[in-house]
Amino acid sequence: RARCAQGACLVRCRRRLYDLSGFVRLHPGGEQLLRRRAGTDVSAALDGPPHRHSANARRWLEQYYVGESRRKLALPVPLGGTAVTVPNRVCHRRFTAGFSFSFQSQPEPVDGKEVDAAAQTPARMDPRCKTVDVEKDLVDWQKPLLWQVGYLGEKYDEWVHQPVDRPIRLFHSDFLESLSKTAWYVVFIVWAPVVLYLSWVSYTSLAQGNTRLFSSFTSEYSIPVHKYYFPFIFLLGMFLWSLLEYLIHRFVFHMKPPASNYYLITLHFLLHGQHHKSPFDSSRLVFPPVPASLVIGFFYGILRLLLPEVLGLSVFVGGLCGYVIYDMMHYYLHYGSPKKGTYLYGLKAYHVKHHFEHQKSGFGISTRFWDYPFQTLIPEETFEKED
Repeated sequence: RARCAQGACLVRCRRRLYDLSGFVRLHPGGEQLLRRRAGTDVSAALDGPPHRHSANARRWLEQYYVGESRRKLALPVPLGGTAVTVPNRVCHRRFTAGFSFSFQSQPEPVDGKEVDAAAQTPARMDPRCKTVDVEKDLVDWQKPLLWQVGYLGEKYDEWVHQPVDRPIRLFHSDFLESLSKTAWYVVFIVWAPVVLYLSWVSYTSLAQGNTRLFSSFTSEYSIPVHKYYFPFIFLLGMFLWSLLEYLIHRFVFHMKPPASNYYLITLHFLLHGQHHKSPFDSSRLVFPPVPASLVIGFFYGILRLLLPEVLGLSVFVGGLCGYVIYDMMHYYLHYGSPKKGTYLYGLKAYHVKHHFEHQKSGFGISTRFWDYPFQTLIPEETFEKED
């Protein structure tokens, strides 16, 4: 109660007490929503509406378990008001801004031995929830994970889609480990100047008037490409990137490696599995520049083969810009707090559902557009009235 009054975010699920202070900024529903529930019982909120929390979300909650509540708590009251004491099992009211969290307990004696015994007593848990115990996990979290996951076999797919809130180490080598981590702003610092420079090169090259479409097949019916077309070609590149983003995410990042293939499991974990296992590891939310440059160079080479040099460069730079926007947006969807009702707020909730409940759908990140024609859209939740 004292910690809630100081700004901490502790909630109860029946008698189990959780400290969500470290998670409050990352909450998909927004920080303010979670803070309004500080000091309350969230049992009803977990079942919805507006959102029914998945088994993974309940498992995630168990990571913040701090003990059992045995005493009666008082509801938050307005400044200058009177605290109302209620039993532990009753606390489903929502609170708005302007409340001072003043928690008071019934004056009852507390025996130190009783508290110690309570801490050692196994508490009741929601049967839909399975605790993540890193001490008894299938891998040794004290060692790099990359070379361990291949041995999980048929257990890998279930294990990797049970997210945990802890950082991941991939390699023994500190140098390789540093190459696998990237701060979000590094992507912008590295690639934004490249986008600007290549945009200028593309525009000035088109301005010379030497670029013609289909000139390699026929000179009589070739189509000139003017400099005024550059913005449209640039946007075409961004549009093609959005499709490529979807295809890579669905068919490469979410391939299901054979249980008997150690190397494919290891590759999957390196490419994307690590992100699903630890979705809030801030150093692994964007693509590191070194491996990214290899992939980007590969796609540039393909465009050079398919299109005239300047035209291919113009499409490429638009796609590169789309990639930078995608990486920045992906980081924001995990660590940002968009305003409720905005496009990014809905996109954040959509992406978190992909992580915690719908791993086989919702592959669009910067946009849900491609989920519609490919029929992988995450369904909207419905709540029927209960008798």
